[in-house]
Amino acid sequence: MTPIETAALTRWLREQELCASNDVIVKPLTGGQSNPTYLVEAGRGKMVLRKKPAGSLIASAHAIDREHRIMKALQNTGVPVPRMLEYCRDSSILGTEFFVMEYLEGRVFMDQSLPGLAPHERGAMYRDMSRVIAALHDVGYESAGLADYGKPGNYFARQIGRWSRQCEASTVTLPAAMRRLMEWLPEHIPADDTTTLVHGDYRLDNLVFHPSEPRIIGVLDWELSTLGHPLADIAGQCMSWRIPPQLWRGIAGLDLNALGIPTEAEYLRMYVEVTGRDPSRHWDFYMAYSLFRISAILHGIAQRAADGTAAAPDAAETGRKAEPLAELGWKCALGHDA
Repeated sequence: MTPIETAALTRWLREQELCASNDVIVKPLTGGQSNPTYLVEAGRGKMVLRKKPAGSLIASAHAIDREHRIMKALQNTGVPVPRMLEYCRDSSILGTEFFVMEYLEGRVFMDQSLPGLAPHERGAMYRDMSRVIAALHDVGYESAGLADYGKPGNYFARQIGRWSRQCEASTVTLPAAMRRLMEWLPEHIPADDTTTLVHGDYRLDNLVFHPSEPRIIGVLDWELSTLGHPLADIAGQCMSWRIPPQLWRGIAGLDLNALGIPTEAEYLRMYVEVTGRDPSRHWDFYMAYSLFRISAILHGIAQRAADGTAAAPDAAETGRKAEPLAELGWKCALGHDA
């Protein structure tokens, strides 16, 4: 991760009245393959800085201005987000645009089996994950000032087209399963065309939990958020139940009952009970789409690794997961057609 020019940042923080000290320490924060993220310690205070990466970027990617906008709009709603402090469009400060936000004192879990916790705690955390995503899908995007945050309707066709074009534009070899999904998905889009706010990457490791309670205090990483179909969002999270932990961030094959973690069907029922939206009729499509989309995202990370512009040191390894995830998606498509 590119080092931050501390002197320039300190001057800017003082100008914004976000810091009264010249003793500013900047440390890289783990997580996030796309936009470099840092912990800023200024005197007794802490903030998080998130910036666009340097170098040549894929059009529409790394949209930190959109991240800042939606988190600011969601203040005081049922969706917990950190408080936005300031946005800087002046790229002469740190080389690219950036924003600073509140630092949340809490817990972030990378392993979705939640090791070290009691079964009842795991179950409560998964219930709160369902509560928060349902709350997001219940936000009136027009009243939140986000009517122009995306295009209402035709979400799946637009997303499939967007990610397919991005994959076709890359120089890294495209896995065969991804090409099959790019052909299959447009022909199987469900007729339902509901529009809500969607996070686009709602999963355990993008959530900050209370330091001691099984309660979410912050949803992070809104780069892929837009106006979209809520069932795409919930299916995106449910990929965890399909992905083995040895592949990537999944819980497939684990003894969920012993862990206290709901099954995929149980988790979906929690969401359906609150929202009334039942995805069961086209669930194979939603899962195939979600696995294609994450494969395309990881393929983009592989491209950045090849180009030398990736934010994370393990970008190349992460990018190699695109192929097996696309193969899981193709299995969902075959199940749909069976």
